[in-house]
Amino acid sequence: MPYNIAMVSDFFFPQPGGVESHIYQLSTKLIDRGHKVIIITHAYAGRTGVRYLTNGLKVYHVPFLVIYRETTFPTVFSFFPIFRNIVLREQIEIVHGHASLSNLCHEAILHARTMGLRTVFTDHSLFGFADAASILTNKLLKFALSDVDHVICVSHTCKENTVLRASLDPLMVSVIPNAVVAENFRPLTQHASDGESSALVSPQPRNLSRNDTITIVVISRLFYNKGTDLLIAAIPRILATQPNVRFLIAGSGPKAIDLEQMIERNVLQDRVELLGPVRHEEVRDVMVKGQIYFHPSLTEAFGTVIVEAASCGLYVVCTRVGGIPEVLPEHMTVFAKPEEDDLVRATGQAIAALRANKVRTERFHEQVCMMYSWTDVAKRTERVYGGISGALSEEEFYGYRGVDDGKSWNATRGRAGVQSFALIDRLKRYYGCGIWAGKLFCLCVVVDYLLFVFLEIFAPRTNIDIARNWPKKPALNAQASDAGGSGIGRKRSGRHRDRPEG
Repeated sequence: MPYNIAMVSDFFFPQPGGVESHIYQLSTKLIDRGHKVIIITHAYAGRTGVRYLTNGLKVYHVPFLVIYRETTFPTVFSFFPIFRNIVLREQIEIVHGHASLSNLCHEAILHARTMGLRTVFTDHSLFGFADAASILTNKLLKFALSDVDHVICVSHTCKENTVLRASLDPLMVSVIPNAVVAENFRPLTQHASDGESSALVSPQPRNLSRNDTITIVVISRLFYNKGTDLLIAAIPRILATQPNVRFLIAGSGPKAIDLEQMIERNVLQDRVELLGPVRHEEVRDVMVKGQIYFHPSLTEAFGTVIVEAASCGLYVVCTRVGGIPEVLPEHMTVFAKPEEDDLVRATGQAIAALRANKVRTERFHEQVCMMYSWTDVAKRTERVYGGISGALSEEEFYGYRGVDDGKSWNATRGRAGVQSFALIDRLKRYYGCGIWAGKLFCLCVVVDYLLFVFLEIFAPRTNIDIARNWPKKPALNAQASDAGGSGIGRKRSGRHRDRPEG
């Protein structure tokens, strides 16, 4: 059955990134499958109000203050009036929040539960347990997920991390990985005739000799957690031992100045090229210029960019951290510890394997096409929606039947479709979040409920106009859906269609 779904996150286009791409691709595939999907995010420079993107995807840009890395200032309650207006206007049934650091996501889940809506949360990242920032983030995550119907993680490592951080029942957490639009990340071809599209020609084996130059590509935000310090330390050592190797680096961030200083200090201007930030639809054009993709991340829940690199026919050198080992098979990757020495060793091993022609990178694209599909991600997410809405029974959703003793499943365990909307049950769940935090969370829930009652009285639902739905097109089969409806990442349809709402 079709659902009306609201995707909520601080992170969305025009900002590039894995979370942003995930929300867009999942939304378009759900629309292809007959559901209604809207996006709620904050306003970006030059992008405010209501916009329509490709495939009739409507985006609400809420004018909230951004404080750090596109995250809005937490207010807890001020978002409720406009959120309620949007939800009622669009007749939303399920609110799906994304990203642990998104303030809009957590507030939307709180308000949605107060309004009696089903909620889902997708976690895209990994966090620690010892530093002050992680402790605070984990406590806020526990607050948000104490009253959520189901949680989705992008890898099994991410699931373990989220279950521990938020003290969740593992049964209420599903693993649904990211995907890529493989058609947008085709490798270069060598024998395309004049006037013939390279997309129609199968890639040929690339035989490298000892004197051929190997280009190592890096496309990443230049932040500490992305391993930029390791990159800066490893580049001079790799280039010192590999004479016919160069680096091509795209991305921006606070570590960019350190990278530039390293190049100046070691006089590597002719062997290291910095491209700066690139748009998502330009990523493929950068990747196909190289033979190896270098990914020195210190923490990663999934790592969509390495799937894109493999789809372009690049051999991947990456750190064995987080969920990265789950992403690609071993014949596509060379793993290293998140240490300078091991990264230098792994890169040398990858270069040697390519020069000896031991790696058939021309087959990577077809293999990635078979492994990852956004249509499959949409189907699995749709099944989660069916579980929390009651369309699937407990046995269908979990794969087995629980003991029917009246105690196996209750409001505090979070069985899909059983989370009670009663205020007293919600308070019980929040009260268990800590000696002091539990009481504070209960107070927030009570105030949120009183605000909801106030809005129902002084801003009645009857005064809110129902929005007209975008005309639905016939449902696409899986093959056609994979080939189409993926405007972001394609030069032809990657531009947003902005139009005022009627």
